[in-house]
Amino acid sequence: MNIEKENRIESILKNANNLRWEIDEDFHDSIIEALYQDANRIADKSIIKSDKQPRFNVDRAIDRIVTSRLWGFPIMLLLLSIIFWVTIEGANVPSAFLFSILIDTFHPALKSFGTTVGFPWWLNGFLFDGAYLAMAWVISVMLPPMAIFFPIFTLLEDYGYLPRVAFNMDSLFRKVGAHGKMALTMAMGYGCNAAGIVATRIIDSPRERLIAIITNNFSLCNGRWPTQILIASIFIGTLAPAHFAGIISAAAVVSVVLIGIAFVFIVSFGLSKTILKGETSAFSLELPPYRPPRILRTLYTSLIDRTLIVLWRAVIFAIPAGVVIWLLSNISIADQSIAQYLISFMNPFGLLLGLNGVILLAYIIAIPANEIVIPTVLMLTVLVTGMAGIGSGTGVIFELNSTADTALILQAGGWTILTGINLMLFSLLHNPCSTTLYTIYRETKSVKWTTISAVLPILLGFIVCFFVALIWKLF
Repeated sequence: MNIEKENRIESILKNANNLRWEIDEDFHDSIIEALYQDANRIADKSIIKSDKQPRFNVDRAIDRIVTSRLWGFPIMLLLLSIIFWVTIEGANVPSAFLFSILIDTFHPALKSFGTTVGFPWWLNGFLFDGAYLAMAWVISVMLPPMAIFFPIFTLLEDYGYLPRVAFNMDSLFRKVGAHGKMALTMAMGYGCNAAGIVATRIIDSPRERLIAIITNNFSLCNGRWPTQILIASIFIGTLAPAHFAGIISAAAVVSVVLIGIAFVFIVSFGLSKTILKGETSAFSLELPPYRPPRILRTLYTSLIDRTLIVLWRAVIFAIPAGVVIWLLSNISIADQSIAQYLISFMNPFGLLLGLNGVILLAYIIAIPANEIVIPTVLMLTVLVTGMAGIGSGTGVIFELNSTADTALILQAGGWTILTGINLMLFSLLHNPCSTTLYTIYRETKSVKWTTISAVLPILLGFIVCFFVALIWKLF
């Protein structure tokens, strides 16, 4: 009986082993077959066989153009130029509308309300000429460009073009010790540097991500475009005949953008050879297929995750700046405001840099938001020169609709062509705004790298402006 049981058990185990072997064989064969099928599919798509007529592939045809050595960079520059032009031109109408509502309508109404309820003059000015006006200015100037730029940028990302930009720029960034994906974060910085800093999360290497964070400030954000365009129109465009003035002004702004790109590469190379030494990481860049963008997701991502969050941070930092501007202009010591004392103190150093004390003070006050630099400059210039009948009062930032009238105020403040050129350069090469600095700290969790990100650009700005002023005086 025991022998019979042992035989049955042995028979069952033998059959089980045979069954397991058959299952393993079948599974093995299915894997091999699947691998060969995938290999054939990839080969048919990627390799053109000499005995077959090549099949037309839309993605491959587009990539031959947009990633070619001949056409890749011109197409990329043309596309970015179109985006910038659409952003600047498209933002004019909504910016003017917000300006008329928030500043031309609400601001006088709020001041009238304060007077009606019996606010003392200083409280009325503190709240409405300081805090509210700075907030309103940032919203009216900053919101429309971001609401245009970020959706367009996100559409290109969804469509699949931005990975091609990284592919085109990879070799250049690798030569300076940076990451190819930095091309995308740099482009994002042209909308807002804070958003560009957040975008550096796509870079896996901590070293290369820090390089991308520190150099993103050299991308002109939308808050600095108005300064560049206005100053170029006043001091560069007027050097040419009237019918060429617009082209010359645009060329000057484009030149500043190109200088910024050059500094991205120069500073990246310097960092990779000094405090951020290391090997450039290799990465596998997959070029996804071109696909129709998802409009609703694009609008949510660009307007909620990028535009409104960044705008909220800017508003939070702009309100204290408006208060400081008003206080410095309205608190007087021995018949002079604190702002006038500070301008007189900084003026010698400013002139050494081809700038002036008004510009330096304006950039110190306007660290929270680049959007209020020009209004602050105009207000401080009127304050120092004692010009009457211009603006809405002491410490009230303002801007004029006429470029010619703005030029008269600046020229009355002693501005020259050198002042205009160096202001354009200093606008490019100065410390990031407080929103960007706060974002850098949030992303790096480091006071050290946040400080370096703030100090390095402004040192470069001082050095460049000093040498331009020196060369200007020599020649």
